[in-house]
Amino acid sequence: MKKRVHVVPHMHWDREWYFSTEESQILLVNNMDEIMEMLESNPDYPSYVLDGQTAVLEDYFEVKPENKARVRKLVQAGRLIVGPWVSQTDEMTTGAESITRNLLYGYKDCIELGQPMAIGYIPDSFGQTSQMPMILNQFDIQYSIFWRGVSERHGTDKTEFYWESDDGSRVLVQLFPLGYAIGKYLPTEPDALKERLDKYFKVLDKGATGATELLPNGHDQMPIQQNIFEILAQLNEIYPDREFFLSRYENVFEEIEKHENLDTLHGEFIDGKYSRVHRSIFAQRQDLKAMNTRIENKLTNVLEPLMSMAFDLGFSYEHGLVEVIWKLLLKNHAHDSMGRAARTKFTVKSRRATKKLRSAATA
Repeated sequence: MKKRVHVVPHMHWDREWYFSTEESQILLVNNMDEIMEMLESNPDYPSYVLDGQTAVLEDYFEVKPENKARVRKLVQAGRLIVGPWVSQTDEMTTGAESITRNLLYGYKDCIELGQPMAIGYIPDSFGQTSQMPMILNQFDIQYSIFWRGVSERHGTDKTEFYWESDDGSRVLVQLFPLGYAIGKYLPTEPDALKERLDKYFKVLDKGATGATELLPNGHDQMPIQQNIFEILAQLNEIYPDREFFLSRYENVFEEIEKHENLDTLHGEFIDGKYSRVHRSIFAQRQDLKAMNTRIENKLTNVLEPLMSMAFDLGFSYEHGLVEVIWKLLLKNHAHDSMGRAARTKFTVKSRRATKKLRSAATA
């Protein structure tokens, strides 16, 4: 039986890292225009994944609001895959309610355009919290894709398994054993293409529980690969024992759900054996992390309960005002931002944003 290699076009979008949000936004406008042009002009190009976060679209619409109808049409057609998150959060340094609101408001954003991707897509979070399956199940999400934190020390050397929380909630996981960028900028030269993928297939073959394998075609801020059909033709010629085709993550899960005797793992995943989980970020800019925790507590334990009591007394409950505060906070929770992995000048900007949040939450 031929191995089926699902090539999934995507981009991973860091709103800030070694570049500012504004610099990222400049790249985003060009990338989004090229993505939409490809989807609209080429029916054989099935779909494109926008990194599972709606903040990308918010930044794009800020510059090109006139393209919202085009985006909506592509989302509703299942061609442009959006959500389910607002931002690609860090799971280990943010509160449980923040992670839940990240999904809640992400879903709300997606429904205005079409339907969210019903996958707990967390390609770059620096470790996985043990209760993520429970949170995902609350939104009727049964699948998850992530990269960091797992090794055979958790109980399996396979890349497909079930992940179960303490309450019995569980999701089916497709692991990125080598990260989300192994299919970035695939070369056209056959020897270079084979040399590169031969190394990856050794790992993918070992981890697969069946004939299904995943090759994500994207990277940080990477433009869409315009010559992907040429690449696919070469891959199918180089590897006659494999079938390469453009796909989407949902199709991967449809196949691995049929695999029998998948292992079930429990607990959090913060093992750095195969991927960096950046434990040192806990000590990075403690002032901002402490301020974030105070804001989370103020929102969930003071502001919203008081607003609920006021509502019972006849006052209006202004959901929109609360959402504005939450969404600004959630953008601060992006893994590089919350981990304070960004350059110093951008951390200063983040500090200003955090102070603005504190002011809004205590107003």
